[in-house]
Amino acid sequence: METRHDTVELAARIVAAYVARNNVPATRLPALIADLHAAIAVLGRPEPARPARPTPAQIAASIRPDTLVSFEDGKPYKALRRHLTLRGLTAEAYRAKWGLPVDYPLVSAAYSARRSTISRAISSGMRMRMQAAAE
Repeated sequence: METRHDTVELAARIVAAYVARNNVPATRLPALIADLHAAIAVLGRPEPARPARPTPAQIAASIRPDTLVSFEDGKPYKALRRHLTLRGLTAEAYRAKWGLPVDYPLVSAAYSARRSTISRAISSGMRMRMQAAAE
């Protein structure tokens, strides 16, 4: 593993080679050295840990009748789509990221049933108005 001294030396050698072949103003030199050193220091770091995939038991526990628990932040939601969109994820990307099955729900059962009831009521009301208008 490289030490700080090694990265400083490497950055100095690269900057010296760059400055020898390119016209760099003296006022830009400190920023160039700092930027290059920061870039080299990042190269030696390990990748950030990927989120651990939930177990089948954790997946089953995240599906509750009235809410779904998000694996992104651990909070309960009635519907996950808006929450995922705000985090820049699609439903497919969320399922792939966390290793969820293709049929993993994005809307809680209770919320879905309530919306379905409302839709049926609206639909039947429209049918009654259409029949009344036809008579």
